[in-house]
Amino acid sequence: MRKFNRVLVISFFIFFGCDTSEKLTRSDLNDHWEFTQDGKDTWRKATVPGVVHTDLMANNMIPHPWIGTNELKVLWVENENWIYRKSFTLQKAELDRDAIDLVFEGLDTYADVTLNGKLILSADNMFRRWRTNVKDLLKAGENELQVKFSSPLKVNLPRLDTLGYELPAPNETVERKVSPFTRKAPYHFGWDWGLRLVTSGIWRPVYLESYDVARIENVQLAQKSLSDRVAKLEAVISIDAASASVIDLLVMDIKVQAKVTKGINEVIVPLEIVNPKRWWSNGWGEQNMYEIPVTLTQEGIHLDEEVAKIGLRTVELIQEADSIGESFYFIINGQPLFARGANYIPQSHFLPSVKDEDYEKLIKDASDIGMNMLRVWGGGIYENDRFYELCDEHGILVWQDFMFACSMYPGDSAFIENVEREVIDNVKRLRNHPSIVLWNGNNEVDVAWNNWGWQKQFKFSAQDSTKIWNDYVYLFRDRIPTLLGQLDDRPYTTTSPLSNWGRPENYNYASMHYWGVWHGPDDFDGYRKNVGRFMSEYGFQSFPSMETIAYFADSSEWRLDSDVMKHHQKSYIGNGMIAEQSRKYFGEATSFEDFVLKSQQTQAKAMQIAIDAHRLKRGHCWGTLFWQLNDCWPGPSWSAVDVFGRKKVLYEELTSLYAPVALIPHWEADQLVISLVNDSLDKIEGTMELTLLDTSGEETNLSLPVSSDKNSLVEVHRITRSKNFQNGVVKLILDEKISVIRTF
Repeated sequence: MRKFNRVLVISFFIFFGCDTSEKLTRSDLNDHWEFTQDGKDTWRKATVPGVVHTDLMANNMIPHPWIGTNELKVLWVENENWIYRKSFTLQKAELDRDAIDLVFEGLDTYADVTLNGKLILSADNMFRRWRTNVKDLLKAGENELQVKFSSPLKVNLPRLDTLGYELPAPNETVERKVSPFTRKAPYHFGWDWGLRLVTSGIWRPVYLESYDVARIENVQLAQKSLSDRVAKLEAVISIDAASASVIDLLVMDIKVQAKVTKGINEVIVPLEIVNPKRWWSNGWGEQNMYEIPVTLTQEGIHLDEEVAKIGLRTVELIQEADSIGESFYFIINGQPLFARGANYIPQSHFLPSVKDEDYEKLIKDASDIGMNMLRVWGGGIYENDRFYELCDEHGILVWQDFMFACSMYPGDSAFIENVEREVIDNVKRLRNHPSIVLWNGNNEVDVAWNNWGWQKQFKFSAQDSTKIWNDYVYLFRDRIPTLLGQLDDRPYTTTSPLSNWGRPENYNYASMHYWGVWHGPDDFDGYRKNVGRFMSEYGFQSFPSMETIAYFADSSEWRLDSDVMKHHQKSYIGNGMIAEQSRKYFGEATSFEDFVLKSQQTQAKAMQIAIDAHRLKRGHCWGTLFWQLNDCWPGPSWSAVDVFGRKKVLYEELTSLYAPVALIPHWEADQLVISLVNDSLDKIEGTMELTLLDTSGEETNLSLPVSSDKNSLVEVHRITRSKNFQNGVVKLILDEKISVIRTF
């Protein structure tokens, strides 16, 4: 039984009066929508949550953009405005509440919402939640709700004209780029692994919330201190009151009363958890979670309730100057962590189509192969609650980017205020999740501005360059961290990476995106030579399985120079790079099917070299997050799992590459070195079994005991290479069972 103790008596006010309060109720408004193109009067069935492209497909108005070159046939959709509407009926008794709010969990993106003919809100941010009181506009009987979505291009092209210069956004293939102005998933405008699909729609649920007196707006469980004896918390409860009143709160077994005024009120309730059980990352222990029920009442009448959850753990990000540069690593519950994982992107352009079971499979599989961290990349979305719940349950740490990637952004007051509200919304929604260990400002904006030649490419004047950079500094080094200081206590970094791969000395400093292989001149040996302090991006492309290729391309298109195959390759060097490296490592392909297999084997080879190199420099390097875990459409990309969940060769290899305890064979000149890496918190005692095969077919077998301390790297064997040596197998035996097998 978990014991909660009150540590502070909260003063309260007492007021009694006539009350007819009822519990908060939620009325789903997701059904029976219809839509039309603005300027037309033909209404068709729509699905909510959804986006216009899936509605158009369901009504046979456009082909599926993933197939063939159909992307080109649906580009017109982004230039149009779209209108959604529905009717719903209310009884007179339903209107007899103190407050009735209309809530949109997500509107993509520019949307004017009218209720019974009156404009009630204008949305301009896909990442925000929209709530407005509509009690006075509702009526008994039929009510009409309408949402008009304006094309992001139509909204923002005039802003581009007014600005006077173009803001860099290399992900957009069109000439005039509006994504920097649009608080919408950047990858919707195109990327080098995905199509351009600028969606619109009610992409998250919509509902009416009716309540009397007050409702719970948010519950923050702020961990103030943690020891093995006691955890001290503050339950910071935001209450939205319909009018001034006195309400009763029950937080676990602690009862308090508070006088509230109309609007948002904050009540702080101190808590203690005696002998707390900690939340641990994957492989280090149990993912213990505590449920903290919060109940809102008045005179014994139930008004609202929420069950908040917390996992108790400590997080530190160590960025300290040392003898060679600056460190970058996480300490979880007092233990330095070597991060093993990947970068995560949205699982589809059609975001409402991603189901709970898709999240569940992806996160469970990541946990099962030994991952302990995912980076939610800044060109996608702040993910659904279920994603973070699953990371909590499986011990997957989350590096959370804010949604900015590879672009410069405007600095006008309206844009900054919009971003501030976005940050507040999402941090409040996500901050109770123990899995989140880092907020990161953006993806590659700093290194892009300083290394990609944008000033020359876009012919910025000195004055324009200064303005653009100052806007960047203000947003990411001032406003966002200032807000985080008020909302949460997790570490924050302004950008990823903090160090660019172009100079040798930079591998001694902080986080690194290493693209010397692929975007640079390096071959795979570059992964061994160029290891940063924390490798938060690197990768190599491959093709998806033939089954996936058959989905989007007819067999007549199964060649690299076909229109469909070229269209699905979004990297400017993709097919050539894959062909060159696969030929080098696995020989000339005998067929297209053989090329596809070799592409996956080549990707796996590249990532094996990289991951081994990172783990073998443990102490210098403290993390390896390859690009990328998953896909958003079918095509060649850097992913380990394609959009249909089909696993590539790389994914199958990750079980051994990311094993928390593993033997890593590697060459140092003419010597074969076997190292034992132990990322666990246990001392390891086991057996190494080594088999060497020479060109004559003769085997040499060796068995010897191996051991290591927790969180360590140790060399366990070294052999001078024989001239006839061909290949080998090394096995790690733990508890009389084969733990990891590596071939070389």
